[in-house]
Amino acid sequence: MGLLGGLLGGLLGVGGGFVLIPLQVLWAGTPQRHANANSLVAIIPIALAALPIYYFRKGSPQVDFHAALFLVIGSVVGAYAGARLLKRIPERELKVLVAVVLGVLGLKELLFP
Repeated sequence: MGLLGGLLGGLLGVGGGFVLIPLQVLWAGTPQRHANANSLVAIIPIALAALPIYYFRKGSPQVDFHAALFLVIGSVVGAYAGARLLKRIPERELKVLVAVVLGVLGLKELLFP
């Protein structure tokens, strides 16, 4: 699962959660809350492994650190708030929410690439 999640995350730039959460829940039977937490922890080394490849490619760097800084700040605040909110959402509703978000993102990519 980790190899597939890392491969798809690096190839598609979708982030570990897009791949790792469904793999853990559907294939490994991991509870949704644990899959979310595992995914957030796994994203850190995945991103660090991909950064030098994107930054040191031939030509100009593909990483805009100014834009990335704002993404990091917003993501850290959002992840903290989401982790706190996670405790209040029942497991079934959480699974439905994850499925809906992934479905909407998938449709968006298919219909509006």
